[in-house]
Amino acid sequence: MVRKCLFPVAGYGTRFLPATKAMPKEMLPIVNKPLVQYGVEEASEAGMNFMGFITGRGKRAIADHFDISFELEHQIQGTSKETLISSIRNLMNENDFAYTRQNEMKGLGHAILTGQYLMGDEAFGVVLADDLCVADEGDEGVLAQMVKIHEKYGCSVVAVQEVPEDTIHKYGVIAGEEIEPGVYRVSNMVEKPAKEEAPSNLAIIGRYILTPDIFPKIEETGAGINGEIQITDALLKQAQEGRVIAYKFRGRRFDCGSIDGFVEATNYVYQNIFQKS
Repeated sequence: MVRKCLFPVAGYGTRFLPATKAMPKEMLPIVNKPLVQYGVEEASEAGMNFMGFITGRGKRAIADHFDISFELEHQIQGTSKETLISSIRNLMNENDFAYTRQNEMKGLGHAILTGQYLMGDEAFGVVLADDLCVADEGDEGVLAQMVKIHEKYGCSVVAVQEVPEDTIHKYGVIAGEEIEPGVYRVSNMVEKPAKEEAPSNLAIIGRYILTPDIFPKIEETGAGINGEIQITDALLKQAQEGRVIAYKFRGRRFDCGSIDGFVEATNYVYQNIFQKS
């Protein structure tokens, strides 16, 4: 059973300046909920009840969001507005939250390694909150789908989707054998390749289930592109042992780290989820 989830949320969010000068990008709202809350809801739905956050300076608002606000709750108690915070109250009641800081921005691999003592010696999920994943109507979320794949194959799982050639350079890209529809045994992974060097058009997005042996592999991994420790390089070492599955998930993913993706996500959630609730 995968019961823990890690949220690397220490990045600066420079593509959204000046909005993110004093506010974490993960707190940007998609309609009426911050991005990070959607991620926690997805993890909770997948059966994970321990949420670990890798934060940095200026990220206090995330911890405050998943905490009691006595003054606010007192002011709205007994009013119609009280129901507006029921979703966050439920998350707080059903899950535990822990936080540690990444003192230097050395890439996603380093952020995940920073969370080792929070995750311990067990498989865990990883959510990059600026990738918003929305399940198809009536279906389970992406992490819940991935947990089933992990339980079946007993190894690390990365979520992938097909992307256009002109955006392939933004992603980690996999090659592998399709062992069942939408499920691939990964043989190679390349971080941010040129389109002519990409091994496929299947790009890794911000959802992972990682086995605990990933930590020593990250420690053995040197700095790669831009001097960062890439999780793709550590996963490649697992893949060479036949221990990484790529899963083409069901549902929609929005790149909310970009302004275009953020606006697209806002419009989609407003029209297809918020107005129907």
